[in-house]
Amino acid sequence: MNTHSSMRAHLKISLQRIMITSIGAIMFSIGAVGIAQQKTAAIDTEALNATEEFSESLANDLLDLSVAARDKDRTMIERYFADHLIATPIPIASFDQPGAVAWITNRDWPTGNVVSIDRDTFLLGLEILLEHFLSIEDVRFKVKQASFDNRGNSAANISFFIVGRNSTGQREWLTATANIEAFRNIDQETNSEVISVLRDTELPLTEDDATLEDLPWEITRFELDTVKSMVAEREVFSEVALPAGLHTEFPRYGVAPNNTVSAHGVAVADVDSDGLLDIVTTGVIQNRLYLNNGEGSFDDATQASFLALSPPATGPLFVDYDNDGDADLFLATVGNQVLLENRLVPDGVLHFLDRSIEAGVYVPANGFSAVAADVNGDGLQDIYVASYNRYGIVMPNSWDQATNGTPNLLFLNQGDGTFLEVAAEWGVRDSRWSYAAAFADIDGDGDQDLYVSNDFGENGLYLNEEGSFREAAMERGVLDPGNGMGVAFGDYDNDGDLDLHVTNMSSTAGNRILSRMYPDADPEELVLKKLAAGNSLFANDGSGHFRNVAYDVGGLPAGWAFGGGFIDFDNDGWEDIYSPNGFISGKTMEDT
Repeated sequence: MNTHSSMRAHLKISLQRIMITSIGAIMFSIGAVGIAQQKTAAIDTEALNATEEFSESLANDLLDLSVAARDKDRTMIERYFADHLIATPIPIASFDQPGAVAWITNRDWPTGNVVSIDRDTFLLGLEILLEHFLSIEDVRFKVKQASFDNRGNSAANISFFIVGRNSTGQREWLTATANIEAFRNIDQETNSEVISVLRDTELPLTEDDATLEDLPWEITRFELDTVKSMVAEREVFSEVALPAGLHTEFPRYGVAPNNTVSAHGVAVADVDSDGLLDIVTTGVIQNRLYLNNGEGSFDDATQASFLALSPPATGPLFVDYDNDGDADLFLATVGNQVLLENRLVPDGVLHFLDRSIEAGVYVPANGFSAVAADVNGDGLQDIYVASYNRYGIVMPNSWDQATNGTPNLLFLNQGDGTFLEVAAEWGVRDSRWSYAAAFADIDGDGDQDLYVSNDFGENGLYLNEEGSFREAAMERGVLDPGNGMGVAFGDYDNDGDLDLHVTNMSSTAGNRILSRMYPDADPEELVLKKLAAGNSLFANDGSGHFRNVAYDVGGLPAGWAFGGGFIDFDNDGWEDIYSPNGFISGKTMEDT
């Protein structure tokens, strides 16, 4: 996974107020060049910013409420609820429903009628619900949609979840939606500019309006819609990094030396040819090799293998480039690319020898990841590097059409221990801020085609056609203008052909803002909405043409998703999707 700077967070959609202005500017600049031109003129930017000022304030208070609920802190919880509420009493009992997965039990938590209720009675129900969990890993209240008036009243649709272990020790994930009304006693003098905007005047917002944060919102209405939970009947996965010898501490991001724009990847292979899978990790401090000892744990072989001599890398790739039967290691780096020969063959001892310069891969790029395939059918593994750029030093020249990333690289294996960089000649010298790539035979002609996931440019599909690639993303229906950060092929619908999963970004705040800007727009038709809509799932029709079915299958909002892959987790014969995600730009929940 890659970690970006906080500046990156300011450009992508988040809850921070300062970002709203940036996002708005970007959105309108895009609109100026052709996206939804007919709608931009009708947008009241002052009112939009003012509304989002209140939305952010409410969202941040709900995050504080989340922390209080997670900690079961009654005193802190109380400050966010009025003395009397119009509310649905919090359900304290549930009944099981049969689930589609054998090891998961679905539970419905029936809700009652909306009643007038005092705060203590309402919070007693919330306390009982929280006590259903012996331990709580996370609680999160999030604003989905909200409206405000100039008297400090809000009507909002929210979602919330609780994740932890229930009273019987089972993992349980509870999700709910609710309609709320909240009130804030606004200081009419200090916040006159915000209020004026909400009254349709033209006074601008300033950074001095921070006094909004001084007064908590009080929820006066809490009407539950649905409450459901899923219970794991057995432990499928357990965190064992520490006892397995794989736990490595890193400084917090932003604390030297962990202050780079990219870090942390992982690759798996049988490095020492003992029949067990070993692990290489990359990072800003040091790349590491962990050898599987066959006893449920790993031994750190970083020093003994000479991997400690390699520069910090972003994307590790195991590839037997010399066809000698052992796993060599290619490292995509922000700098010159690195090739390490595994000398198990012929030396009989595992250690890596740097062959980067003599092999011809010591080429500068902002390499974020690398993939291998035999692109020319000669039986040798070739290497493709997805290259980004130094964000913050260089800014994208467009949001969805950026072309000023550092060019991607295609290293063609010459069969004599060397490679030839041929990305331009083969038509895959993509410069659209690439994050990841994957090879697969898309068109069924027996050779390897290439899909490239681009962050600030449309994604690319390159069909392999007799010694070169042809760009065909639009033709095949997989252009995907979202912020692409990962790609994987798999057969999700079990029809015998390869489907495509692309990780992007879903943002509650972004969807909230864009829904106000373009209330009638279909995310599939409006690029700006796609930027916050979440991951894409493209179904193959059997002919190598695709249709995005993400909305058909319920949507794939996976947060700030960096990657993903297909795997049958529950052994039911159907491939599931796992998508790692997350972004932290600061020290508090408001910064996530």
